[in-house]
Amino acid sequence: MQTFDAIIIGSGQAGTPLAFKLAAHKKRVAFIEKKHLGGTCLNVGCTPTKTYVASARRMWDAQHGEELGIHIPDSASADLPKIKARKDDLIQKSVDGITKRITNSEYITFFEGEAHFEGHKIVEVNGAKLTAEEVYINVGGRPFIPNGYEGLPYLTNETLLELGKLPEHLIIVGGSYIGLEFGQMFRRFGSQVTIIEMADTIIAREDKETSIAVQRFMEDEGIAFRLKAECLSADMEEDGTIAAHINCAKEGAVTIKGSHILLAVGRRPNTGRLELNKTGIETDSRGFIPINDYLETNVPGIYALGDCNGKGAFTHTAYNDYEIVAENKLLGKTRKVSDRIPTYGLFVDPPLGRVGMTQKEAMEKGLDILVGHRSMSSIARAKEKGETNGYMSVVVDAKSHKILGATVLGTGGDEIISTFVYAMHAGLSYETLRDSVQPHPTVNELIPTMLGRLSKP
Repeated sequence: MQTFDAIIIGSGQAGTPLAFKLAAHKKRVAFIEKKHLGGTCLNVGCTPTKTYVASARRMWDAQHGEELGIHIPDSASADLPKIKARKDDLIQKSVDGITKRITNSEYITFFEGEAHFEGHKIVEVNGAKLTAEEVYINVGGRPFIPNGYEGLPYLTNETLLELGKLPEHLIIVGGSYIGLEFGQMFRRFGSQVTIIEMADTIIAREDKETSIAVQRFMEDEGIAFRLKAECLSADMEEDGTIAAHINCAKEGAVTIKGSHILLAVGRRPNTGRLELNKTGIETDSRGFIPINDYLETNVPGIYALGDCNGKGAFTHTAYNDYEIVAENKLLGKTRKVSDRIPTYGLFVDPPLGRVGMTQKEAMEKGLDILVGHRSMSSIARAKEKGETNGYMSVVVDAKSHKILGATVLGTGGDEIISTFVYAMHAGLSYETLRDSVQPHPTVNELIPTMLGRLSKP
């Protein structure tokens, strides 16, 4: 039995900084990773996908120069092996940096392998038994594979990034964040793309206006959508073609044939092989580990961080989990998960930035609200850039005048949303932003204009 001050299972965006922070405070850490140092975000999530998004944007620029008076010969093409090589190089540099820091730390002992519990606060990896008073679970998640696809050479968000040749026709099952990002980037690379969604709108958690707007500008790029798709099944024909059979509300029963199929219908936590029952940790029906406001499980001294606790499923929420644990443990603070204001982005082009409640959520709660709305086509900078898709909206508490939520769908939306995040985190009234002077010409100057025209929904 090897004894440590802390055991960290998983090297994602919570586990890695926590290992280095504990080591900096001279805590002896057992750091376990079974596959990829850096976790999902670095290896198969944010870093690789946003690298591809950047390449796809270059393709869009090349195809739309004429609109701004720039003649670009019709010869632009996507070199997928080169795009992939750039992605792999960026990842490797980051992994090498993490590896070097682990190697140089006298307080971190690294174990490469799959961990599971063998008893109360006893973890086994590669036959070695480890114990510590504090255990941090940061095992992340994986793509969910629905029944009926076991015999198909389906792709996930991970395996799609390893292709060396562009799909001729990419069929995507799932019209939410992952499916939309991959759909747009591969359409821009040159693939035919069809997105199949069971609901009557894409990204159903958003306000309907957002879903409609995103679908419209993606359809303008040549992406086909099949909504209300029920009784979905798929098989592979003798020539290797993938045939997706669906029953849509409008078209009835149809078959869509493609060269590849991507399953993007959600994710599940990687908790099933940890044998949590041996240490008494509870999970919910989907495998997530319930936690309290301080990330602690039902077993004192054992914490769940990142995707596996079901409290965010984003890189930034995982990193905030680390901040909460580290500052509470090492600096005597009392930061809480419930203090966090939900914010995220959808990295299609133009991107979506979201924070707090949508108008639909606020109305479902019966709140007395004021709303503001402005189209991107009404702001000078968006028109000057030739990128007028989207809109900006805000939800305000009519009594306190505090901002409850905001949506920025349009050029720079993934960055502009931070203005609302800061205001909400500081508890400012909407008048503070309304009365601010923003530089011209920027998209940000639409914020005071919008806030000056609030009304009842």
